[in-house]
Amino acid sequence: MLEIVPLHTPVSAGAENHAVLEQLIERCRAFAPLPVAVCQPCSEVALAGMVEAKQAGMIAPICVGDKKRIEEIALHAHIDLSGIRFVDVADDAAAAQHCVALCRNGEAKALMKGSLHTDVLMHAVMQRDTGLRGTRRLSHVFVLDAPAYPKPLFITDAAITIQPTLDDKVDIVQNAIDLAHALGVSEPKVAVLSAVETVNSKIISTIDAAALCKMSERGQITGAVLDGPLAFDTAISAEAAAIKNLNSRVAGAADILLVPDLESGNMLAKQLEYLGGAKAAGIVLGASVPIILTSRADSAKSRLASCAVAIMFAHARDN
Repeated sequence: MLEIVPLHTPVSAGAENHAVLEQLIERCRAFAPLPVAVCQPCSEVALAGMVEAKQAGMIAPICVGDKKRIEEIALHAHIDLSGIRFVDVADDAAAAQHCVALCRNGEAKALMKGSLHTDVLMHAVMQRDTGLRGTRRLSHVFVLDAPAYPKPLFITDAAITIQPTLDDKVDIVQNAIDLAHALGVSEPKVAVLSAVETVNSKIISTIDAAALCKMSERGQITGAVLDGPLAFDTAISAEAAAIKNLNSRVAGAADILLVPDLESGNMLAKQLEYLGGAKAAGIVLGASVPIILTSRADSAKSRLASCAVAIMFAHARDN
């Protein structure tokens, strides 16, 4: 049975230590390597990320892609490919389809994007009869380790759903809640973000926030405490919440930030990373397996942490 250990390691503002990501990576050492289908790692950074996760004992990669090209990259970058299983597929679309098939037949328990375009991979994932679609909408969750915040901060959806409807947001927030549970947050506090704390008919995100909170009260969303609309400051700052006289279990202590749309979420996550010193891991949920959707700009630690998030989610779901 998987033991869930809460992720709460306070760090001082401005510190460079990213204890949360380190904890995630360390906790995965208790598990056997997770079989992961890695799709077209045809760049030095994608290939190094796959190999580093293998060498750390986190994943057992099945490398699906242009083998000759991958071996040339490895030779040039002095990357050791020994012990890695290859499936030689030159075409991106065919490689994506093959990775999905490996996940469908159980040989792989997670899927990792290499250097192909995200749209190509997600097209294969989203096929109705041959893909990995589950009962919920697919959504992305960033897990941020921000030095100025005393616990992990989950931001969703900042990478998949461009302009989510209310129904989309129900799936998006439930996916994030399930991930928080898998990482040890037993009752996550969800802040449904907008620009203000009051419902305004001209700001659709405030109406969605009110509806989502009522849906939570009625059991349509489970496993968390929701409040909203909340502005970003009142969601994460107890001082700001007190100044605005907000009486809320979520205000000033949010675990999950449900953003209004992809644009606002993506900008928020990247601002925290590039101006606030945060480090981010992230995966796509809602499919039959977790999908590790890495960025070309991701650091080595972020790539390992993204693998760790997928591993912990997969183990929590199977136990």
